[in-house]
Amino acid sequence: MSERVAIVGVAQTQFSPKRADVNVAELAYEVIEKVLADTGLQIEKDISNSISCSHDIWDGQTISDIGIADVIGGHLRNEEKVAMDGSNAVYYGTIGILSGEFDCTLLLAHTKMSQTNRNIVNNDAFDPIYTRMLGFDFTSAAALQARRYMHQYGITAEQTSSVVVKNLKNATRNPLAHNKGDYTMADVLTSPMVADPLRRMDIAPDTDGAVAMILAGEEERAREITDTPVWIKGMGTAYDAHYLGDRDLAECMALNKAAARAYAMAKITDPRDEIDVIELGEEFSYQELLWLEGLGICKPGKAGGLIDAGVTQMDGDLPVNPSGGLLSGVPANVMGLNRVAEAALQVMGRAGEHQVHGVTTALAQGHSGFCGQHHCVIVLSGD
Repeated sequence: MSERVAIVGVAQTQFSPKRADVNVAELAYEVIEKVLADTGLQIEKDISNSISCSHDIWDGQTISDIGIADVIGGHLRNEEKVAMDGSNAVYYGTIGILSGEFDCTLLLAHTKMSQTNRNIVNNDAFDPIYTRMLGFDFTSAAALQARRYMHQYGITAEQTSSVVVKNLKNATRNPLAHNKGDYTMADVLTSPMVADPLRRMDIAPDTDGAVAMILAGEEERAREITDTPVWIKGMGTAYDAHYLGDRDLAECMALNKAAARAYAMAKITDPRDEIDVIELGEEFSYQELLWLEGLGICKPGKAGGLIDAGVTQMDGDLPVNPSGGLLSGVPANVMGLNRVAEAALQVMGRAGEHQVHGVTTALAQGHSGFCGQHHCVIVLSGD
């Protein structure tokens, strides 16, 4: 039974608004082939199980992992699927290794958002009797949350637009990002209104892509595979209520609980001081601020001050989303695995032009469900 689990390999596709040149299996094969080549591992000899993250409705077929089972090594072998967010695949894979059932796990998350309509897909997440028929989707629900959060704490449109400016500028250093550029606050504030107060530039774009990762247990085994294993030091998950009216949308109880569990496992008592970089999931610009508060980086309502003071910039005291975040273009379902992958690359020192100097501890956060109903927090370290 392993006492520790490490990330020993990461591979990501180029993220794109539309990958018409490949089907889902071919998209998945790109990253699986790369991560196996990078680590020198073979599915038949070295991988004890595989876990994929996808979604039936996004893929347009029941049991969405059917299309990639052979690619991920599921033929006559153990292959399991989680849905909604790739961070859950990391969580589940880590549990399997810690239990002693497996020793080396291949993870995959894939989605082609271009092949369907996000509003229709996300509408299916709502209760079919009361709220689905109203036409709710994740964007309209997020608009309610943004308005509630801004009203409760005085968060301004200028502060949320600063998140967009920061992340899209960071993305210019990330060759895998497709939504990037040196924009101004005025560019964001004058982009078309989608769902008040959310404008087009406040919303992560539709994207196609995939991410693969390999987890290994036992220090000796992990160091046989790579010189730079990244250890999963702590993790936590939590759900909030389903109905929007049963939650205070200016708060994030599930993230509070998930973060507390991850910090306790990682023995972190002061996350603002002990974490070097954060890669979190901001499908909408305001979420970067709200999630920072939920992670305990600052008190509720104070994250706007962090962005104003430059704390979360690449050269700030606590860089947030140096990769460009989700606003730079990361597919649904892939988002959480991408967050963990980017955090791991920071600890490995392999993040390229968006590498933050001196990273030893990183935090990744993924979520699923409208307005962050479910959160997963993972703390990574190089030792």
